[in-house]
Amino acid sequence: MTFLKYGIAASALALSAGMVQAGEIAVIVKTTNSNFWQNVNKGAQAAIEGQSEHTMSFDGPAAESAIADEVNLVENAINRGVAGIVLAPSDPEALVPVVKRAYESAIPVVIVDSMLADGAEEYYQAFLSTDNCAAGEQVAERMIEEAGTEGKVAIMSYVAGVGSEIGRVGCFQDYLAENSELEVVGPYYSQSQMATALNQTTDVLSANPDLVGIFGANEPTAVGMGRAIVQAGKAGQLVALGFDGNEDLQNFVRDGVLNAIAVQGSFAMGETGVNTVIDILSGETVDDFINTGVVMVDQDNIDSDEAQNVLY
Repeated sequence: MTFLKYGIAASALALSAGMVQAGEIAVIVKTTNSNFWQNVNKGAQAAIEGQSEHTMSFDGPAAESAIADEVNLVENAINRGVAGIVLAPSDPEALVPVVKRAYESAIPVVIVDSMLADGAEEYYQAFLSTDNCAAGEQVAERMIEEAGTEGKVAIMSYVAGVGSEIGRVGCFQDYLAENSELEVVGPYYSQSQMATALNQTTDVLSANPDLVGIFGANEPTAVGMGRAIVQAGKAGQLVALGFDGNEDLQNFVRDGVLNAIAVQGSFAMGETGVNTVIDILSGETVDDFINTGVVMVDQDNIDSDEAQNVLY
């Protein structure tokens, strides 16, 4: 849905920024020392290469914990008069004042990956992220395709009540309930600790030898789940689906331990983020929320360009 206030803000910013439309778009992420964020950089570069009016800079702190450094990078971008900013905020509160300053300087800001604190919406023009509910439904659909509509499916989750978990796991459960007779075991919460997920999955596999499927809902949980499946000698004996796409999870897919992994669209965050700023500078109305989606990666497509653009 496009909210009018964003359309008005975008148009006003485009008019104010008219003199710097053909300028630099600063892409500032949580850290540059991560393959995930380097994939965002690749997407942003792809967007810039598709046009001739703008240039792009890519920067971020050495670590996600260096919040003050990221604030300084945004300050510097504003001070040098960039045309627009794509920002992945490392802290929902600390980045609000500089985003407000960008707004007051008529510099459009597109937020990617993580939201700013409530009340900051008036200072940025769009938010790009994974629609975790849609992602959970996509994984559930894959589970039904491969495991069938009857039997038990275990959910290995991460932190109860976190926004991404509510959408991802809640919509996975709802989709199964509405479209199958599959019985859910769990969810179990690893607190995003790989070792905890390994131990929990070991116990679940032992207590439920008749499981037809299992879902690991984020990276450390899915890695622990995969290791437990290997240790229990259960690889290939049940449908195992993971979320995120680091090297461990990729290897589990290649080895047949996991049937597929749902990987967030990091490349799309960069590409669509830059294109959204360009649209705003051109006076176009943009959606307030843009889903950057997930790519389902399995043995058949893991070496494809689509998969390689999101794996890290």
